[in-house]
Amino acid sequence: MGGFWRSMAGGVVGGLLGAMLFRSLGFAGGFGGGFGGGFGLFELVLLAGIGYLIYRMVRRSRESKEATATSYYGRMSADSYGSTGASVATADAPPSAAEDLEGGLAHIRQMDPRFDEVGFKEWCNDTFFRVQAAWMHRDLEKMRPMLAEEMQEEFRKQIDELRAKRQFNKLENIAVRSVDLTEAWQEQGRDYLTVRFLASLLDYTVDEGSGKVVSGSDSEPVKFEEYWTWVRPVGPNPWKLSAINQAD
Repeated sequence: MGGFWRSMAGGVVGGLLGAMLFRSLGFAGGFGGGFGGGFGLFELVLLAGIGYLIYRMVRRSRESKEATATSYYGRMSADSYGSTGASVATADAPPSAAEDLEGGLAHIRQMDPRFDEVGFKEWCNDTFFRVQAAWMHRDLEKMRPMLAEEMQEEFRKQIDELRAKRQFNKLENIAVRSVDLTEAWQEQGRDYLTVRFLASLLDYTVDEGSGKVVSGSDSEPVKFEEYWTWVRPVGPNPWKLSAINQAD
């Protein structure tokens, strides 16, 4: 929800609450008209309408963000994180009626009582580094056990492109600042979990023969925020990386 709408909704709600406060202190007039002092029917209806408006705007903003596919090891400029210029497939966005995080985690635990949120985040952090290392060496085989089929194909295309250009994309001095679960839901017999990474690193591409930096920087770190979505058949099954989305 944009700043304008936040300000407008906040102003209306603030005005309404102010009117209610004045009425509760015995002042007449304002909202409610002929309904007398206190919390009137009109205030209830208006407050409910404002709440629903805010809810719809937040929902649309969230769904728009989740439905937007962005590049991973390929940003739009050579000076930013990942300079191969290719995009990574995204998983299906959660349905409009997807459960909130706690509800989704509860469903996962029902089918997998051994699921541990802390342990899962630690595993995600370790896998994050394994994927980065395999990518730098253009080694798809090491990544395959960690990737869903659609992601394997996308990484294969990008690695083939790097090989054709005789280049390596270097990702060094990686520092993960936080790992947080943001989404959990079930769809078509599969569990989905989305994890947000806040991190920084050196990202640059070098020529295979000369070792010369052809894009990016080997001295200026880049901060980034990414959402990694994992999928598996419902139950205690291995997780596979199915999508990588960048924050707006």
